Amino acid sequence: MLKRIPIQQLRLGMHVHGLCGSWMEHPFWRTRFLLTDPQDLERIRRTRIQTLWIDTSKGLDVEESAPFRPPSAPAAPPEVLAGAAEDGSRGTDRQPTSIEVELRRAAAICASARDAVTEMFSEARMGRTVDPRQVDGLVDQISASVARNPGALISLARLKTSDNYTYMHSVAVCGLMVALARQLGMKEPGVQLAGTAGLLHDMGKAAVPLAVLNKPGRLSDAEFAQIRDHPVAGHALLQQAHMPQPVLDACLHHHEKMDGSGYPHGLQGEQIGLLARMAAICDVYDAITSNRPYKRGWDPSEALRRMAQWTHSHLDSRLFQAFVKTIGIYPAGSLVRLESGRLAVVMAQSGDSLVTPRVKSFFSTRSGLRIPPEVLDLGAPGCTERIAGREDPERWGFPDLDTLWMDALEAEPA
Repeated sequence: MLKRIPIQQLRLGMHVHGLCGSWMEHPFWRTRFLLTDPQDLERIRRTRIQTLWIDTSKGLDVEESAPFRPPSAPAAPPEVLAGAAEDGSRGTDRQPTSIEVELRRAAAICASARDAVTEMFSEARMGRTVDPRQVDGLVDQISASVARNPGALISLARLKTSDNYTYMHSVAVCGLMVALARQLGMKEPGVQLAGTAGLLHDMGKAAVPLAVLNKPGRLSDAEFAQIRDHPVAGHALLQQAHMPQPVLDACLHHHEKMDGSGYPHGLQGEQIGLLARMAAICDVYDAITSNRPYKRGWDPSEALRRMAQWTHSHLDSRLFQAFVKTIGIYPAGSLVRLESGRLAVVMAQSGDSLVTPRVKSFFSTRSGLRIPPEVLDLGAPGCTERIAGREDPERWGFPDLDTLWMDALEAEPA
């Protein structure tokens, strides 16, 4: 039996069925689990969540008063707990993990990074300089998560709300820049610079009035001019913080285009610095795949198809090819049609192939009905299912694609 209760009544031994709020308001990548860890109980109580659903058929009810004894095994896998206290240091655990394990850690990192970036923008609006030590700590946490499993944080950071778009966009571009830098074979100091450039590339938006920045409708010419000024404003702001030159260049020139039609200086080709060309790709990808008040984000694989048409004129084609290898032809959240006629949502990349991700099938195009969900690793030996092509989510109107791929990560592949 499902029961909605206030957060104050939550106790160990209850089975959490759902937290009443968006995932960005809590640090848990799962929303259905038996509550056995006192630390998890305390973390839930510290969130903004006011109420939640419990399943009394799988755990204690509010009326039950018998003391709960947690099992001897830890509530979270050992690999989640190991090194958890080190997330803010350069010695952070970077050993590869499954996406299932990393999602929980990535959710906590995204939540804390969102708050830190929000504060950073607020401080900048009051005329205070960016603290390089805070930036280094944030980039290191994000970089460590991407090293453990790039799909987790990058996929979570794409899921934004309208009121935190600017701040989570910075986190997402940081993660994408780190992943792209590693794909390009950069050494760790270069990876750190790339991540820093991604985190700070839009700092100039702190100089844009919030009414303009968050305007849901079409901008006037004057308002658009204010937006176009943000690279110059950000460059000046980061100069005061004595940021490295490549970071300054990426902030100033991430809206330049390969054909010279960008701004603020109309640079062409390799006149644009490497980090700025990388930031242009990462910035565009996250922007066009994110939902905004005035426009629904494109499906990730559709976004890559559109971006491929912009190479040479807008984006560096060589760097774009590396970017596709970084996130896959079918990034997490993409809707695909399988050769069997089933529709599936992509959960994560699998192996070395760009066309054999892990997917969750949930709909039959032949019957036109939902089917029992099945998790498939298309790259596993013996798997005969293949992707026939991408599908437009707008055509099908499924409201729960993001929930499908995130919930599916609790299951084991078939």
